[in-house]
Amino acid sequence: MSSTGSTARILAGKPVAEQVLAEVAEGVLALRAAGVTPALATVLVGDDDASAGYIRIKQRQAAELGFSSPHVHLPASASQADLHRVLEDFNADKDVHGVLVQHPIPAHLDYDRALQVLDPDKDVDGMHPVNMGRLALGLPGPLPCTPAGIEALLAFHGVPVSGREVVILGRGATLGRPLAMLLAQKRPTANAAVTVVHTGVADWPRYTRRAEILVAAAGVPGIIQPEHVRPGAVVVGGGVRYEGRRLLPDVDESCAEVAGAITPRVGGVGPTTVAMLFRNAVRAAQRAAGMG
Repeated sequence: MSSTGSTARILAGKPVAEQVLAEVAEGVLALRAAGVTPALATVLVGDDDASAGYIRIKQRQAAELGFSSPHVHLPASASQADLHRVLEDFNADKDVHGVLVQHPIPAHLDYDRALQVLDPDKDVDGMHPVNMGRLALGLPGPLPCTPAGIEALLAFHGVPVSGREVVILGRGATLGRPLAMLLAQKRPTANAAVTVVHTGVADWPRYTRRAEILVAAAGVPGIIQPEHVRPGAVVVGGGVRYEGRRLLPDVDESCAEVAGAITPRVGGVGPTTVAMLFRNAVRAAQRAAGMG
């Protein structure tokens, strides 16, 4: 919140994540009772400290929930074929239910090509082209984690979405586009009138100022200022950029002086994104075991 004072309600992500992870833990217990140990495999390429740290966090969470977490660490010099081989091995392993390739990977490797090698049913990020197609058609499948986390966050905090105007600033494949598809679907926690706008539109603030729910997904630090927000609107900061380990959000903290409700700078969408990854993983294991 802004130090100058705010009346905005804070939409914290931690309690949402805790609720989702409690459901995941119940699913893990049921799987284990049926003789199935859910497994979330991780792949790290190179020696980036931040990426290695994120992998450790996910492995620790996996252990707490009762997952096994096989891991492959490839050197920064690994070839595209080396990465594909690891993914093909995990595809073939019936004891592995979900696979996460930590992003970013070294610049000489093509993440999108690698993603297409992965079995879409084991894609816990929900970003495989098949899963994006399933989302577009409203078919069951792993959902992109940040968009799914935003829908869950709004629902948890009792923010009505159905019939309201949602404006998303940003059209990226990981957040803006899939979130637009998700929130437009006919469901009590969605069913919105969704507009996607981006920084290539010269007068983009004209759209954000009319939003009842504004989602920042541009990845441009501080792009959303108080003058871009409709008074009393719900503001969700989904886009971030990092300088080293320092998080730079799209939404300036002073927006809390105008908004009716807002996600915090830290602890908003982030925890829900991780929770959705594990929800995708446990559902993958349930499907593989004929329990989903």
